[in-house]
Amino acid sequence: MLRAPARRTVHCRPLPAPGILPTVPAKPKRSPMPGTSLLSRRSVLRALGTAGAGAAGLSLTGCGVPPAYVPPGDRAARDLSGRDRTLDFANWPLYIDTDGEDTSRRPTLDAFTERTGISVRYTEEINDNDEFFGKISPALMNHQVTGRDLVVVSDWMAARFVRLGWVQEMDRDRQPNVTEHLDPQLRSPAFDEGRRHSVPWQSGITGIAYNRARLGREIRSTEDLWAADLRGRITLLSGLDESFALLMQGNGVDVTRWTSEDFHTVCDQVEELVHRRHIRRFTGNDYIKDLSTGDVLACQAYSGDVIQLQADNPAIEFVVPEEGAELWAESLMIPNLARHKRNAEVLVDHYYDPEVAAELAAWVNYVCPVPAARDVLADSGDAELAVLAEDPLVFPDDAMRRRLAIARDITSAERREFTKRWNGIVGL
Repeated sequence: MLRAPARRTVHCRPLPAPGILPTVPAKPKRSPMPGTSLLSRRSVLRALGTAGAGAAGLSLTGCGVPPAYVPPGDRAARDLSGRDRTLDFANWPLYIDTDGEDTSRRPTLDAFTERTGISVRYTEEINDNDEFFGKISPALMNHQVTGRDLVVVSDWMAARFVRLGWVQEMDRDRQPNVTEHLDPQLRSPAFDEGRRHSVPWQSGITGIAYNRARLGREIRSTEDLWAADLRGRITLLSGLDESFALLMQGNGVDVTRWTSEDFHTVCDQVEELVHRRHIRRFTGNDYIKDLSTGDVLACQAYSGDVIQLQADNPAIEFVVPEEGAELWAESLMIPNLARHKRNAEVLVDHYYDPEVAAELAAWVNYVCPVPAARDVLADSGDAELAVLAEDPLVFPDDAMRRRLAIARDITSAERREFTKRWNGIVGL
């Protein structure tokens, strides 16, 4: 039964403007739900290890060490699903529905166990993509069992797993709901054509959040962030993979096929903004607090965070800029040698039942990867859920979708150079 959760409390001189970001001299080319937490899972935890928790993982994938690659024939183990009706599911904190009276219960997981007889050992152990990569990479590169049948990581990290051959292809014959209901815009990212190795858990948008009441005007484009009245009152995300696409889109770049030159152009521009003290600082989860207190008037932000902020402050608005914004996903994957692969595939499909997807969307408030869940919420008979069904930050309308793009990921050959340059600018 679909439940309406209780509402959560969450949390100088003008710059030149010939382009979206200020022009600088060219440099030489280089070869929930309400009631659970003050901050959302993505914003609270994403930046914790960005500065170096995954140094080992970055070193490994950045060099593209050949011995780490696992060929398709060596990825599967004997599947115990038939006799052992369990599975181990590793996810991020605050990323699943919980019972309002007993937060140790997870209604959608309980419903899965009741329907299938498969019990789920659910752990909230993924606090950062790089940190988790470092935790399980030794087992994967040494062809050992990880102890996990299903994991959720951001798509830029999922790309590393796919390139290294560390995850198994899913059997779509066991996933009719995925086949029928997966959002067409998320079906075939560049790193995993046809989504054979990954299925989105939730999706979201990296755009711009701002306090319209304090600013006194609208923000419609990325270029608006560089206006004189925002000098020292904006923040950008510190994580390379989280920040670069929106800034490139502001320059008119097609982020599905961006180049090294596009990247270094953005870096040159951001360096200039830092020099002029236009950017207050680079943040992880902190932007939520800064925006709430008024220390910052506008910032790069995640769509799900803003839905939570708006519950307490309707003056906070989220913008998909006219030039476009990044659509991302955090995806379910089955690691190599998982001992309950078939059980994991059935659980993935469970969450693509529109009724189940609607219940999860009502709690986490990110972009739902199951568009059919919108009708479930709209027809629920609950006023709050009906409003959520019309929220374009959960179910983007056609006009918004035309401005969304999935950025190509940073390749292993590019990562070391790009990370070094970006981290040098933001101070990581």
